[in-house]
Amino acid sequence: MEAQQTMAVVPRVDDHLFYRDLRRPLREIVRGEGVYLYDTEGRRYLDGCAGSLAANIGHGNRRVAEVLRRQAERVAFTHLSRFTNGPAIELADWIAERAPGDLSRVYFVSGGSEATETALKLARQYFVDRDGPETPRWKVIARRSSYHGNTLGALSMTGHRARRSPYEPLLNAFPHAAPAYCYRCPFGLEPSSCRLRCATDVEETLLREGPETVAAVIAEPVVGAAAGALVPPDGYWQRLREICDRYGVLLIADEVMTGFGRTGRLFAVEHWNVVPDLLVLAKGMSAGYTPIGAVVAREPVWATLRDRSGRFVHGHTYGANPLSCAASLEVQRILEEEGLVERAEAMGRVLLGLLRERLGSHPLVGDVRGLGLMVGVELVADRVTREPFPSSWGVASRAGLAAERRGLVVYPGSGAHEGRGDHVLIGPPFIIDATQVEELADLLEESLNDLAGELAGRNPHPREEGI
Repeated sequence: MEAQQTMAVVPRVDDHLFYRDLRRPLREIVRGEGVYLYDTEGRRYLDGCAGSLAANIGHGNRRVAEVLRRQAERVAFTHLSRFTNGPAIELADWIAERAPGDLSRVYFVSGGSEATETALKLARQYFVDRDGPETPRWKVIARRSSYHGNTLGALSMTGHRARRSPYEPLLNAFPHAAPAYCYRCPFGLEPSSCRLRCATDVEETLLREGPETVAAVIAEPVVGAAAGALVPPDGYWQRLREICDRYGVLLIADEVMTGFGRTGRLFAVEHWNVVPDLLVLAKGMSAGYTPIGAVVAREPVWATLRDRSGRFVHGHTYGANPLSCAASLEVQRILEEEGLVERAEAMGRVLLGLLRERLGSHPLVGDVRGLGLMVGVELVADRVTREPFPSSWGVASRAGLAAERRGLVVYPGSGAHEGRGDHVLIGPPFIIDATQVEELADLLEESLNDLAGELAGRNPHPREEGI
C-alpha cells in the first residue's frame, strides 16, 4: 500500500487556537464514522487509538447524539451543591451495581485529571475525618513510569519525568516506587523468578516514608500513556492490596484509561479479583462524546465522611452535569446491549497476536505487549541490548507522523525508561472488526517500515554522532 501523499492545501497555522504543539500544523477532522475519521480534504484515517483510548464505541453514534439532544432540551445544567438530577442518580446506580466489591459511592467530575485529584483529596480527608486534623497521613505513593493527570496534585503523583520537569517547584514531594515493567525490570530479574520484586519495592518505599505518613498508594492496573500498555505480572495487584491492608493505607486504582471495558473486563482490576478503596474513571465513561469522570469510593470511606464532618470539602462546576451523565449512561447501555466489552477482549486477542506476528522481529521493535484492546509497541535502537533511541531523535513522534501519512492514528509516547525510550499505544474503538484489525496491523507495519527508512544510517549513540 502506498503512503498517502500530503495534500496541496496546508492546514491553517494562523488561527487563534492555542495548541499543545506550537510548531506543528494540524489537519482538521470534520467527520467521524465508526472506526474512521475524515479531514477537510477527504483523507480517511483509521483511528487506531480511539483519540486517546476514549472513543470506545466509535464515532458518529446516533443513539448518543439523540440522548444529548433530548437532555439539552430538557435541562443541560444544574449545580450539585443545590440540586440533584435524574441522569446523575441513574448513572451512579449503574456504576455501583457493576463495580467490584463494595465500591458503591460515585463522585462525578469532568475528566481524568480532576478524578485523580479528587481521589487524592478524598484519601486525605478520609484520614482527617477518621483521625483528626493533625493526622500526618498526606503522602501518596505512586510509581515511576506512570501518568495520573496534569493538574498539580495529579502531576505530583505522576512518575513520568518529562511531564513533571517544567513544574517541579510547584509539585508535592510524593514518593515514587519502581514500576511493574517486565521488559525493563528495574532490578534485572525475570518474571518467572522475581517474586514480584517491584511490588516489594512499593512496601519498602512505604516503610522508608513511614506508614503513619502515607494516605494511599495509586497505580494504573495497566499503564497507558506513560509507558505503552505495561501489564503487571500475575499476583502483583493482589500484593498491592495486601501491602495496603497491612499498613492501613488506601489503594487507589487509576482506571481513567482502562475503565469501562478497554482491557476486556468492565474494570481492569477484575482481572486480578482486587477491590481498591478508590476507583478512578474517565475517558471510556462517555466514549469521548462529552467530558466526564468519576471517583468511586468503598462504603467505609464514604461512611467515615458522612459520620464525621458530614461533607467532602471539594467540588467542580460541572460535577454530575446532567448532559454528561445522560450521555455516559447511554454509552454504558450500548456497551452492554452490543456486548462491546466482550468484543474488546476478543478483538484484543486478535490484534495482539497479529502485531506480535508482524512486528515480533521488526528491527525497530523491542516488545509488543497488552491486554484487551490496549496494546503497546516499544521501539528500540538495538533489539539485543534493548538500547532506546536518543530522546533528541523524537522517534515516537516520528512513528506517529509516519502512521498518519499512511492513514492510521496511533498514540505516541516517550520517556518511560529513565527519561528515555519510545513507544506507540494502540487502542481502537471496541466496534473494530477482524478485517479492520488486519488493516490496522498492515498500516502499522508499513508505517514502521517507513520509519526504519527515515532512521537508516543514523547512529543511535548521540555522543558519537555529535547530538
